[in-house]
Amino acid sequence: MSDVEELYDYGDLRALEEPTMIVSRVARATLVLGSTQEPDVIDASRLGTTSMRRRRGGGGVVLLQPRDLWVDWWIPRRDERWVADVHVSSLQAGTWWAEALTPFADAPLLVHRGALEGPRAYRVACFAGRGPGEVLLDGRKIVGVTQWRVREGVFLSSVLRTGATADVVAYLAHVPEGLIGALDNEVVSSLRLDDEAILARLHEVSGPWVQRSARLSA
Repeated sequence: MSDVEELYDYGDLRALEEPTMIVSRVARATLVLGSTQEPDVIDASRLGTTSMRRRRGGGGVVLLQPRDLWVDWWIPRRDERWVADVHVSSLQAGTWWAEALTPFADAPLLVHRGALEGPRAYRVACFAGRGPGEVLLDGRKIVGVTQWRVREGVFLSSVLRTGATADVVAYLAHVPEGLIGALDNEVVSSLRLDDEAILARLHEVSGPWVQRSARLSA
């Protein structure tokens, strides 16, 4: 597992001249490592048919399932939505998600505006902590946010998990004590899931964008 394929062709993405919103789906369960994570955080013997990719952007591993919504925005430096402040940039993405999800939520939504929270040992898994711009539903995290910044612009990545977030634990080589409890984020039952309507609303509140879709088959 020394070489992990990247989630996208990031060279192609950073060459985009227009602000672009990318909606990605996975065909089967896929573990996505953060940019600085070593592959050995995953126990290879447990992978089975689950594939593994790496994203550009920090944070812990995420287990994507076909029903999850992975939404990224490429914002060129010349676009008015580009901001130099990393914290503000993350808050921008979280605010878009909160505005888009509000009509579908039966519980309070909150954008985390503080610094990164949670024990360092828990950062092996994305949804065990809270970072700037991440969205909480009824006090628990449902949207993770990360970013990758280069001279041409910023790439904001986000994911709305629609299933249990503790399922990633089954793949970890080492499970810190208390991690499973920290991953108790399964509150999407308080969200009326309508993928197309949510995505349309997300495009509306954050746009305009050139829209692209990606289907990750492996």
